[in-house]
Amino acid sequence: MAVVDVVKWESNLNELVHKFQSDGLRLGSQLVVYPSQTAFFVKGGKICDEFLSGTYTIKSENIPLLGKIINLPFDGESSFKAEVWFVNQVELLDCKWGTQTPLQVEDPRYDVIVPVRAFGQYGFKITEPRVFLEKLVGNMSSFTTSKVVEYFRGVILSRLTAIIYNKLKDDEASVLNINSNVEELAAYAKECIAEVFQRYGLEISLFNIISISINENDPSFVRLKEAKDAAAKIKIIGREDYQMSRSFDVLEKAAENDNGMAGAAVGLGAGVGLGGLVGAMAAKNINTQDASAIPPITTNYFLAIKGKRQGPFTLEEIEQKIEDGEIAKDTLVWKKGLKQWVKLEEMEEYQHFFDDNYPPSIPIE
Repeated sequence: MAVVDVVKWESNLNELVHKFQSDGLRLGSQLVVYPSQTAFFVKGGKICDEFLSGTYTIKSENIPLLGKIINLPFDGESSFKAEVWFVNQVELLDCKWGTQTPLQVEDPRYDVIVPVRAFGQYGFKITEPRVFLEKLVGNMSSFTTSKVVEYFRGVILSRLTAIIYNKLKDDEASVLNINSNVEELAAYAKECIAEVFQRYGLEISLFNIISISINENDPSFVRLKEAKDAAAKIKIIGREDYQMSRSFDVLEKAAENDNGMAGAAVGLGAGVGLGGLVGAMAAKNINTQDASAIPPITTNYFLAIKGKRQGPFTLEEIEQKIEDGEIAKDTLVWKKGLKQWVKLEEMEEYQHFFDDNYPPSIPIE
């Protein structure tokens, strides 16, 4: 049995824990603990003492608990058996994480679930080596960096869906704007998962989100964009006018399909409350199934006067206001189908009012 005079471990980035086991330890042997290492004497599964970086001569005085367990020899020559565990406390900064399958994240603003992919990196180091040794390593002879990275990658991904949702909800933001808040989201994620790392004697030193991506062709993403567009229209023209606009959209589509007209008209008459117009259209269609009997749909216009929305107005009512001088060519107008408000002079149906050949309004006597 060879006598060991020096106990040490040349650590590397691939291994976090190494067990130096020998039957040839003796009093007087040297223990070398390199910077960013902590060494533990272990006997029978019990940690007897720990040593920070430095060079030590093994004596009964510096490991008294070990002496009580195995009755250390006092002649300095007799060997004894014990385990020396080295814990590598170097900081690891390039640990990758990423989603193999998309995270199903609910948009807190529009209540649409969207598949999100993300990847990034994180860094950590062992700050409480005794806790790490007791809770994660157990009786394994070594503990590789890849084991820790693999474990905490699962922890990150399992919590990331809730983290993204909660952050968006707190910020009153949408998944559509997620890439504009990547740094804040990464800081929030680091804060949320730090407690899990601390539980095992680790400290997460950095957490980066390198990329978050959404498949723009995914049906759920398309629905999300539609929901955003609808919300924008409601904000501009008001909920009631938006519902009316949507109702006319349905009626126009139904008018193109004879078979679908009755169901669409009845549904609109009950759910939207369009009154006599829808009732008449439904009755005619149900009785005759003749699309030619459907009365024409009147286009409604809305005006922006003194910063307030007014309307709806018919084409004839708008023309009369122009004749009376109540509105001018730069008055803003909107109708269904326009993405934004435009000036009257830009509307084809009103351009002739502002031609040079059109006579001015008759002055009131």
